[in-house]
Amino acid sequence: MWVKVFLLSGGVSGLVVPQGGKGRMFFQRRATVASPPEVVDQCRFLSEAQALEVESKFGTPCYVYDAATLEARALDALSMPNKFGLTARYAMKALPNASILRLFDHMGLHFDASSTYEARRAMKVGIAASKISLSTQQFDDDFADLVEEGLTVNACSLSQLEKYGKRFPGSEVGVRFNPGVGSGGTSKTNVGGPASSFGIWHGAKDDVLSIAKTYDLKITRVHTHIGSGSDPLVWQKAAKMSIDLCEFIGPSCTTLNMGGGYKVARMKTEKSTDLNLIAEPLLEEFQAFYDKTGTKLHLEIEPGTFLVANAGALVSKITDVVSTKKDTKEGGRTFLKLDCGMTDILRPSLYGSQHPIIVVPQQPTEETENYVIVGHCCESGDLLTPAPDQPDTLSERTTLKATEGDLAVIDSAGAYCAAMSTKGYNSFPDPPEVLLAKDGSFKLIKDRSTLHQLLQNEIIIDDPETMLK
Repeated sequence: MWVKVFLLSGGVSGLVVPQGGKGRMFFQRRATVASPPEVVDQCRFLSEAQALEVESKFGTPCYVYDAATLEARALDALSMPNKFGLTARYAMKALPNASILRLFDHMGLHFDASSTYEARRAMKVGIAASKISLSTQQFDDDFADLVEEGLTVNACSLSQLEKYGKRFPGSEVGVRFNPGVGSGGTSKTNVGGPASSFGIWHGAKDDVLSIAKTYDLKITRVHTHIGSGSDPLVWQKAAKMSIDLCEFIGPSCTTLNMGGGYKVARMKTEKSTDLNLIAEPLLEEFQAFYDKTGTKLHLEIEPGTFLVANAGALVSKITDVVSTKKDTKEGGRTFLKLDCGMTDILRPSLYGSQHPIIVVPQQPTEETENYVIVGHCCESGDLLTPAPDQPDTLSERTTLKATEGDLAVIDSAGAYCAAMSTKGYNSFPDPPEVLLAKDGSFKLIKDRSTLHQLLQNEIIIDDPETMLK
């Protein structure tokens, strides 16, 4: 006997699979559903049957990462066109799960750490310090220990350069500059220009050389990063300005790190950055620099979102459906409440970011409805469907008609979701993280946290009266 399966990914319908094969019970539950209207969001890699399997095996909410997508994006980064060599570093702050770090290390990626804690985290899972570069807002006391173990540093302020010089006079170091331009999806993701604290302002470049001379430092790398979701044209302008900074530093500078921030299309209306396209002008600029100076600049990039954003999904459950439309002349809404929220995916509340959201109904339906979708936190800002780039503005999303108990899959949740959230708020536990292997099996790579883990560092004073004295 055969049954038809509707796949969320790509909206494919009519696929035939043998009943009794893997995931049998999930296929049977959705045997007659047609492809939904084009306005309904769709998953990239999770089928409906797989979403239901995740719910059955791991509960909700639960992050799922697709190994095939992770591999494909890593290969894209590693093959970015370059003139005189390339090092692709994973910006691990996007998703620092140990198994994913190990996978990227296995594939040949290097790593960008944003704190000494991140660097230690990577080393703890077996990544060599020599493959890690540190660019941080805060120099912790143990930075010197990490350097001695082989980690490389980009000084991100004049103060950091001074500290590095005092500790390691006569050594090599990188310098992060703010080239004077910035770009990003919102002001909160723009890390270049005069309104940004990141990097050494390009107008202070003479001070950089002065400090380097004082401590006999050899500046071998210039690092710039202008923002996340950046405009390719602005990125190319920043590249030219960065190359000019390399020339200013002089022949000791043999590496240019252009950071990351490549735009990833999460929604149908968005367009991803083409690494081949933005690399073309760089090839010409690097050749011109070589012709002028005789230096073959080695290119470094630091993608984070590009590598993992569309490789992740958050499987959640609808816990309630409420309406404010009754006896309301205007402004009434129907709300879907999920068992996840800003404790698991903060980007919509913080940036007004858009994520596809797919309802997996318990009963077959072709009806659609418009909903405002919200999280489980006791917080009015826990909004999963804000207006684009407007985190304070409610926006509706068209999905299949939903009821309490249906699943809701939040797609494109691989970057800055599990890694960046209001963890511990309302004492909700962290969801588990699961890897979808290329053979179709699910591998648990992080267990669900417990209330005990949340409380374990708290120290209870036995006699409360002592606090009042």
